[in-house]
Amino acid sequence: MNSDKTPEKTTVREQLLDHAQVLLMTRGYNGFSYRDLSTLVGVKTSSIHYYFPAKEDLVLEAVNTYSADVMSSIYAIDSSAPAEKKLDRYVKLFGKLLGEGNQICLCGMLATDIESLTEDVVHAVQAFFKANESWLAKVLAEGDKQQTLRLNGKPDVAARALFAAFQGSLLTCRLFHTKLRLDEVTQTVKR
Repeated sequence: MNSDKTPEKTTVREQLLDHAQVLLMTRGYNGFSYRDLSTLVGVKTSSIHYYFPAKEDLVLEAVNTYSADVMSSIYAIDSSAPAEKKLDRYVKLFGKLLGEGNQICLCGMLATDIESLTEDVVHAVQAFFKANESWLAKVLAEGDKQQTLRLNGKPDVAARALFAAFQGSLLTCRLFHTKLRLDEVTQTVKR
């Protein structure tokens, strides 16, 4: 997950990816152009095309980089912690996606633009969702055994519902300018 303590991006390519991620999280796929990026990075649009010949190339790389960062943070959650604590840490990481309250999960935002995306980008977004759901399924099953989390049905089904609730909560957190709605999602599974 991007943090405020991330070192400054030094190469043009890194700056383009960093700004593209923010634009995707705030405006979505159809809400920005190479012209927007050229202004933010201070390069000509032809320079952007050098690194990313088409917008789809840029977006796919942004999704893959974002997904790797997010999943790395999730997998870094202490595996020996109780399931309830793992879920709390996951929510804190998820809450960081809101930034200043004006953005949502990059892959969640792209899911709303699904008809505009290439097949490669769609598959990358789907892989992100599935990776989160798989991790959540393990935590929910563990929490059910520990009797700290409620499991309504099979872990994989409950995990899909929970992840959908987290994605939806980011939308409402942005709408109402509060992280409270994200915290409320976790209460639905805690005992």
